[in-house]
Amino acid sequence: MNQLQQLFPSADGNVEQREKILGYINTIFTNIDELKDPSKLTLGQMPNYTKDYYNRIIEESNVPRKGLPMEVTITELIDLAKGQRFVNSNYVANAAPLPNIASILGNLVMVLLNGNALWDVEGSGAAKAEIMVTSMLSKIVGYDQNTSAGYTTWGGQGAVFNSLRLAVARQFPESNKEGVPNNIFCFCSELSHYSLYKSVEATGIGVNNMIRVEVNDDHSMNLEDLKMKMEKVISEGGIPAYILATMGTTDTFGIDDIKGIKAITSELEQKYNLKPIYVHADSAMGGMYTFFNEYDFANNPLHLEDSVSSVLKRYQQKFQSIHLADSMVFDFHKLGQTPYITSLFLVKNKEDLRYIDLDASETPYVGNRGYGSYHTSYTLECSRMGSAISIYASLLSMGIEGYQSLLANYIRVNIAFRESLLREFKNVAVTNEVSPVTTFRFYPNEVLWKEELGGKLTRDEVVEINEYNGEFAELIGVERERVYFGNTSKQRLIHVRDGDKRLPVYVHKFFSISPYTTIEEVDRYISFLKEHMNVHQKSLVLV
Repeated sequence: MNQLQQLFPSADGNVEQREKILGYINTIFTNIDELKDPSKLTLGQMPNYTKDYYNRIIEESNVPRKGLPMEVTITELIDLAKGQRFVNSNYVANAAPLPNIASILGNLVMVLLNGNALWDVEGSGAAKAEIMVTSMLSKIVGYDQNTSAGYTTWGGQGAVFNSLRLAVARQFPESNKEGVPNNIFCFCSELSHYSLYKSVEATGIGVNNMIRVEVNDDHSMNLEDLKMKMEKVISEGGIPAYILATMGTTDTFGIDDIKGIKAITSELEQKYNLKPIYVHADSAMGGMYTFFNEYDFANNPLHLEDSVSSVLKRYQQKFQSIHLADSMVFDFHKLGQTPYITSLFLVKNKEDLRYIDLDASETPYVGNRGYGSYHTSYTLECSRMGSAISIYASLLSMGIEGYQSLLANYIRVNIAFRESLLREFKNVAVTNEVSPVTTFRFYPNEVLWKEELGGKLTRDEVVEINEYNGEFAELIGVERERVYFGNTSKQRLIHVRDGDKRLPVYVHKFFSISPYTTIEEVDRYISFLKEHMNVHQKSLVLV
């Protein structure tokens, strides 16, 4: 038994066992650092992904009869790191984080404490961190920290699902027992994340009761279309129960007008004698920009350039209304630069949680005791990791100004990238407003973006341009170790002159997500695109 005890942290805090663990950690850090190459995206060599790659892994994987020495186990762990993309200046594809050091340390503390955040008796550290983080972020966004509530969950998807569950139960308190009524309807932007699609499936509401709303040129939800579709649902006996307001769409960073949405819900509630319609702010992508809600642009303490300040002022105007939402989410593992998964679901009124709370008789082994005062029996998870500790560590280390500086740099780099892209290419259009992400579309000859937006092209012409961009995405994707750009086959939908059905638009994405993505790197990104565009154009001539 003593030999098995050596495989665990000490019970008495002895130096020998601690030094042994620290030595293992040092070995892991050292080996991973040795795999890093600033000129490449991946750690070490990328595996040869043959067709039978994973089948061979399946066949070769077995639990050893006797435990392996720790040194061998570490070697096997390092092997997992080989080929993993590492978020350095070469990664400009999506909102994948490079965790900051404080959040990594917070993750380590979380693992060492190994508490269940469900109940403070089992996870006092996690519970305390969760309460502190909820209070901190409530003050940032304009919620009353004494009446709000929050808990960590499984990403933005978890927040959307939990908010929908809360919306239904608040509207129909007996639905938890009787089932979901079949006339509930949900509304979202046609560019919103697929989280709501998955959630209406899982809750039993059904995809047919999810209404997609058209967007404006800035990729925000069109409020006239929203109101019209809500009134149509009401006229046919449906009940509008939930609206998903996207605060930073995944591809283009479009930001919905929450103030305008709430004005519509208030008007319809009064006009048709409806119960309050739930509005969830899907701020998984954009929530960190609430850190500019109180920034003093007149005095400009961070000395931001006018071009950067101009963008952030617009964000401030949009995000200052986020407190009107019934709930929101902070995906720190996106622009917050913390490890997966560190998401906080934030609820404006903690009293709403009673609609989805379990009866004490359903949890006889936890929570309903005379001791312990933090029991989150309203969460879907019965076992919850204490990821609020990582968020807490990051907030302490970065501070408001640290996050402001980092987020402002993402805007700064994108402005420089856009300017250089348009200067160096005659066949490209930038297809979204300035944000941490730039979407752009190439054309075989002259730029036709305005014509496409105006619905002046035919279906075949749009499809041809999409294919042109799809082929270029495949070309640059082969060398993603050098620079990894993102892409999407549906940035938005556009009309065509010879059909009623709108078509999706294929674009490329430049997503600034790393502190190592700086203005000095922009020329390298442009050179990479030019090099491959020359190859792409020559291949078309040969065909």
